[in-house]
Formats: sequence, C-alpha cells, structure tokens
Amino acid sequence: MTLVEYKKAFLKYAPLEHFAAGLELLGTEVKALRNKLGSLDGARVVVRGGEAFIVGMTIPPYQMANTAKSYDPERARRLLLAKKEIATLLAAESKKGLTIIPLEVYTVGRLVKAHIAIVRGKGKFDKREDLKKRDAERETGRVLKNR
Repeated sequence: MTLVEYKKAFLKYAPLEHFAAGLELLGTEVKALRNKLGSLDGARVVVRGGEAFIVGMTIPPYQMANTAKSYDPERARRLLLAKKEIATLLAAESKKGLTIIPLEVYTVGRLVKAHIAIVRGKGKFDKREDLKKRDAERETGRVLKNR
C-alpha cells in the first residue's frame, strides 16, 4: 500500500534503474506515514560512509503534543540496502548528470519500504514531448471510447 508518493518524478526525471530499500524510522514517523502525512518533494538519496540516507524527506510529527522537542521532521533517514546495491548507488552518485531519488514509500506487511531510482534529469524539450504524448494518448482513448 502506497503511503507517500513523489508524483512529479516521472515528469522531471527519466528513471534508469530501480531499487527497493527498507527504511529506518521512529515509531511516531511510521504512524504519521500510515496517516498519509509526509512529503517526498525535494528528497534525494546520498551515500556516505558505506550507508545510504534519504535527505529532504519531510515527516511531520504524529501528535504535536506528544512529540519530543528535539524532533526534526527533515532528518536524514537511513536506507537498508545490500552492500552491492550501495556500491551501485555510490557509482551512480559519482557520475555527472545522475541523481538518486525516492519515488514512493510503501508498506509490505508491517515493514515500511522506499522505492528509489537512479534517474537522469529531463530537459524542457523532453518534458514537452512527454506532455504531447500523454495528450495524444488521452485523445485516442476518448475517440475509441465514443465509437
């Protein structure tokens, strides 16, 4: 079940490779995510010291009154990945023009996971082409529906 989604990701970026990673969260953060609170806008993945972290992901407090004063809604959250996957992400991070972003946060049973991707940014021309294709598909769908 999808909890939080980065809806503009496929408009802004062209995905190259996908990964599924576990997330290391606090209990109140899990509760907030299950209530569909949170945002992936502007979030990215960085690899430091042999570990991967999501930076810029916002998870507001579940209950404002019961949250610790030191709680930071935009703290770096560790991703749980295999060493080979972290090595792949590190190699992609060092290449020019590639970025690693989270596409969505979802649950599998009791576990909270993140779907991340290595992406390349799209230019204005590419974005316009995608919008034109989407409009053309929508128009052909309408024509076929009305037949």
